[in-house]
Amino acid sequence: MAKKKTTKSQTIDFSKYIRWFWMLFSGGILAVVLLFLFASWGLLGEMPDHTKLENPETNLATEIISSDGVTLGKFYFNDNRTPVDYEDLPKNLVDALIATEDIRFYEHSGIDGRGTLRAIFKLGSGGGASTISQQLAKQLFTDQVSKNKIERALQKVREWIIAIRLERQYTKEEIIAQYFNIYDFGNNGDGIRSAARIYFGKEPKDLDLKESAMLVGMFKNSALYNPIPSRNPVGTRNRRNVVLSQMYKYGYISEEVKDSLQATELDLNFTPETHSQGIGTYFREYLRGFMKEWANEEKNRKPDGSKYDLYSDGLKVFVTIDSRMQKYAEEAVALHMPRLQAEFDHQNTPDRNPTAPFLELTKSEIDKLLKDGMRRGERWRILKKQGKSDKEVEASFYKPVEMRVFKWIDGKRGEVDTVMKPIDSMRYYKSFLHPGMMSMDPSNGHVKAWVGGMDYKHFKYDMVKQGKRQVGSTFKPFVYATAIDQLQVSPCDSFPRTPITIEANKFGNPEPWTTKNSDGNYSGKQTLKDALASSTNTITARLMNEIGPQPVAEMAKKLGVEQDILPVPAIALGTPDISVYEMVAAYSTFANKGVYNKPVMVTRIEDKNGTVLYQVTPESKDVLSEEVAYVTVNLLEGVTQAGSGRRLRHAGFDKWSSVYKEIITGYPYEFDNPIAGKTGTTQNQSDGWFMGMVPNLVTGVWVGAEDRAAHFKSITYGQGASMALPIWGLYMKACYADETLNVSKGEFEKPEELSINVDCEVKDEGDLGDTSGKKEDEGIEIDF
Repeated sequence: MAKKKTTKSQTIDFSKYIRWFWMLFSGGILAVVLLFLFASWGLLGEMPDHTKLENPETNLATEIISSDGVTLGKFYFNDNRTPVDYEDLPKNLVDALIATEDIRFYEHSGIDGRGTLRAIFKLGSGGGASTISQQLAKQLFTDQVSKNKIERALQKVREWIIAIRLERQYTKEEIIAQYFNIYDFGNNGDGIRSAARIYFGKEPKDLDLKESAMLVGMFKNSALYNPIPSRNPVGTRNRRNVVLSQMYKYGYISEEVKDSLQATELDLNFTPETHSQGIGTYFREYLRGFMKEWANEEKNRKPDGSKYDLYSDGLKVFVTIDSRMQKYAEEAVALHMPRLQAEFDHQNTPDRNPTAPFLELTKSEIDKLLKDGMRRGERWRILKKQGKSDKEVEASFYKPVEMRVFKWIDGKRGEVDTVMKPIDSMRYYKSFLHPGMMSMDPSNGHVKAWVGGMDYKHFKYDMVKQGKRQVGSTFKPFVYATAIDQLQVSPCDSFPRTPITIEANKFGNPEPWTTKNSDGNYSGKQTLKDALASSTNTITARLMNEIGPQPVAEMAKKLGVEQDILPVPAIALGTPDISVYEMVAAYSTFANKGVYNKPVMVTRIEDKNGTVLYQVTPESKDVLSEEVAYVTVNLLEGVTQAGSGRRLRHAGFDKWSSVYKEIITGYPYEFDNPIAGKTGTTQNQSDGWFMGMVPNLVTGVWVGAEDRAAHFKSITYGQGASMALPIWGLYMKACYADETLNVSKGEFEKPEELSINVDCEVKDEGDLGDTSGKKEDEGIEIDF
């Protein structure tokens, strides 16, 4: 029997593999540890220190806050960011963020281990692993774009370390608030507050569920998921619906709510926040200049001695403007101006006026006017800066180019694309009538509304403070007030209407000065109250002859008129150029019992931490006695009882009904409360004014073209009662309709001791306008 052959079994030695495994494993762990250490030491790129973590460097816009607590606008260069606290974020917004971006946010300490492992094993196909803390770290402290995968991996490590540090430095709520505040939602929507205002016209706390879902959906890519019609509204809506699905998935909302909201549109209320759009644009531009001057003053420096930056230091500027009154003022302008412009254009068609929009100018005079305008324009400045010769620049004005121009479209501000020669566009823009309007509380000088024009984007010249125009008969109350102060005349005193000539050189006038009455009537007598109501020029001239122009010029200066007024008799009829700003302040002195208050626009300035940097110091002075001021107001009340302001009270069209239907916007106004006021119209109807007062609000309105040569041919349309008064009427109707404003409907307060008689009958002169010294062929009496 043969023996079986046996082989000795061979055993495999795994020890060396095990050693290699542990060496590699340990090496990998060590490499990761070293990677994190190197990153934390800043060897892989700059890392924020404790100070930067505590105070991240972000540009904050300066915020303009109205007297009623509304943000009127902001100053910024690139970052339109105003931070909000966690308490100001609605719960549905936070829930949407957690459900979509980081469901385990409250469980981790900056890094989501499960999400990270999932991303590694699935190579990113199962979703990203970035936590909210990591995304905040990326936004605050790391580059947004990496050139290659290696750089991205190293950046990821830095984000992890910063995220962990952020978690140690801040609470979960503070991290959420910072993330919402830092993100760029597009269209100047830097941070959640700007985004909520721009896309929905709301503060963040007022966002509803579907609005919150849309904004959270934009975190994925705000450039791609942008709701503006010209961008990607469909994709944005789909992304919003994904957010709603995530909220349902994790139990934040019911299926019924999800389904109902997913079927809705985005329902945007797109309100751009740019320097040329929004509310109070002209006021905001004035404020920009004010703030620059303030920042340049040595006493207003930061603790380190540097200047405050208007565009990045997050200042809060508290202003006197009331957002409601500003809105009503702008709406009044927007309602009246397109109707007035339509009539102006109708009267200035080429077949009616070959030199339109200019009247009385020859072709050579028009050419000179336009060429002078060339050299003052932006186009000329830019081309000269490029090295072009005068001849080359001038030639460019006669070559057609594509442009976008302003136009009233269906009664609303708009723009149209066109091809036009720049010289023709100059003439086109000079055909527009412009408004200027300011409203002020006479008791403290607080300016409540400021409308410097009808569209800041296209017409940047501010007709409240920059523009100064002849004031016409709105100057006459300065003459009357001076006469009351010096001569103690009464509104009931009568004066002859006969012609009067002030001889040459009596008051520095080189030639004899004579004025005329519009109706050609020089017989009989008239009380001062009747005379101001109907703007009888000869009686104003008699007062001037008695008191002299020097005291009147001094009175205007005391009332806040800035420039020196040449003391000649002609100023009685309103020849000086004065701004709306100055006129409102002057008239406010009458309403404020003779005390002048310098207009106030800024009450205080705070830094981003709430420290007060500036507090207004009111400037007041006694100009008139309470008695003289009250008597002047009493005279001005006669204008709305029987003069050119009477249309504010009566209803029903009279024999000039066509005028009312065409341009007296908002008629009938039917005010029955005490109103003091005065219309004004300058030579050739170039400027139309209305100054209106109630006890706690004084408002001035001017309307006219850029060049005085562009004006209505007819005094019927060109008078202040037609051009400017309707804006005042529309504005005051809106203010009275808003009972929260408490605009007065009461009597002007009468002094306890009044020695001057004011109880006289006012003769009803009918619906008069202003007087020009000539009788208009339509039969309406007007005053200059």
